[in-house]
Amino acid sequence: MRAIETTATLTEDGQLTLDEPLNLARNSRVRIIVLVSESEDDPDDTAIAEIREGLYQGWQDVLAGRTKPISQLWEGMDVD
Repeated sequence: MRAIETTATLTEDGQLTLDEPLNLARNSRVRIIVLVSESEDDPDDTAIAEIREGLYQGWQDVLAGRTKPISQLWEGMDVD
């Protein structure tokens, strides 16, 4: 079994409407786990578009050579 994370909206009649279609075979059976945020500022509720933009920007930085060696990641940080 594999996991797919996506977002959905709960309709007035209690049905889930996925924000984007799943690329699965028709009539596939799935198991659903519903996570509901308890507050408006839940850090796990980052919008999919915002996540995509961050990944896109990170990839553009890699392609343009705007990276640092992993050995420099902790320089200047006070880490015990």
